[in-house]
Amino acid sequence: MKLLTQYIRRFHDFLWDADLGAASMLRRKFMLALRTVYAVGRDLGEGQLTLRAMSLVYTTLLSVVPLLALSFSVLKGFGVQNQARPALLGLLAPLGEKGVEITDQVIGFVNNIKVGVLGALGLGLLIYTVITLMQKIEHAFNYVWRVKSARPLAQRFSQYLSVLMIGPLLVFSAVGVTAAFFGSSTVQALLAIGPLGTLVQLVATLLPFLLVIAAFSFVYVLMPNTRVRVGSALVGATVAGVLWQTLGWGFAAFIAASTKYTAIYASFAIVIFSMIWLYLNWLIVLIGASIACYHQYPALLVTPRREFQLSNRVKEKVALLIATLIGRNYYTSAPAWSLETLAGRLGVPLITIEPVLAAMERAGYITETADDPPRYLPARSFETITVKELLDTLRTAEEDPGLGAGSLPHEAGVERLLARMDEATDASLHGSSLRELAMASVPPVEIQVAARQ
Repeated sequence: MKLLTQYIRRFHDFLWDADLGAASMLRRKFMLALRTVYAVGRDLGEGQLTLRAMSLVYTTLLSVVPLLALSFSVLKGFGVQNQARPALLGLLAPLGEKGVEITDQVIGFVNNIKVGVLGALGLGLLIYTVITLMQKIEHAFNYVWRVKSARPLAQRFSQYLSVLMIGPLLVFSAVGVTAAFFGSSTVQALLAIGPLGTLVQLVATLLPFLLVIAAFSFVYVLMPNTRVRVGSALVGATVAGVLWQTLGWGFAAFIAASTKYTAIYASFAIVIFSMIWLYLNWLIVLIGASIACYHQYPALLVTPRREFQLSNRVKEKVALLIATLIGRNYYTSAPAWSLETLAGRLGVPLITIEPVLAAMERAGYITETADDPPRYLPARSFETITVKELLDTLRTAEEDPGLGAGSLPHEAGVERLLARMDEATDASLHGSSLRELAMASVPPVEIQVAARQ
């Protein structure tokens, strides 16, 4: 046991003490891949991903029939409603004959729902159930991406309905087109030709993977309340797609060998197996989202801990850099910064600058625009805000009103020392404003142009 502990410690030191900045490109990518595997395993071990996957299973079971009912109402308008059953069968294929039984039952429930005769209240409840599922999915993705705030209610409602209306149409249409393509006489004739037949067979084998990867990529880009790069979404979707297909084969083998469980649980076996398969599906989706997040923000992989605890010194420097960037672009008429572009410019994860931006916004130093995504501008002239004010705001940003500095015991020596520290800081800064800080590195010619504007 002691020897194993030593090996684990050595591997931990090898993984996290390496200086990736001085490493070659190949070594850097290899180390980032290892750190990503470690980080995903750590997230799974902490239990939050599994807990959220189980929550999504429960919500999905409540929402699957209303979701398909709404989708059917759209699909019938385009005449592709018959493709829903093959798509559902494909999703439940690892359950074998039980998957066919579940598909028939779900389709039967959906066919019995007449959306047109539900009335306003019934339709409202139907939509609310589906929106609840989408909201749970967004919350799970926001946790993975370290996003603290959800979408505004109006934006949430419109985007969710867009997904519900357009998403099923695209998915089921793709399934129908694929089936029609490979069932056509032309393709059947090509299968009889040696090399071409092998190529077509290879395409037919890879196509399910590509469709799953495309679906995962669509979800990863759309659902989190943050900007996700398509490349990072594809990386996460590719890993999730391979896991999904591989796990499907393994689960199908497990179902085929589970006659003992069927004998024990009888008719409940189909419910248990379907819930397990649904749980594994959601877990794979969240694992893929985690990989996409770490790929987009490799700065999250500089420490073995999931949560960052910034020191006061780092917070102060981040705030000064943010004030400099926002002020400089504003006074030189350059494009305003968004949360994502600021994080990219500073080379830090979003989670490290969100609290700083929130503190500056609450203090009335900066404000968000109505753009999508929002951009940041000075809320008032930076000439009227001193650097000392900004630093004081950061020092008190996270203080609890019931446990502030004024609520602590009063000691004359301590109070005099704190007063001298404040005086020394103020004297050293000479009343410097945020505008002076922002324009410190701007050439004099540009400063003159900004002053005339």
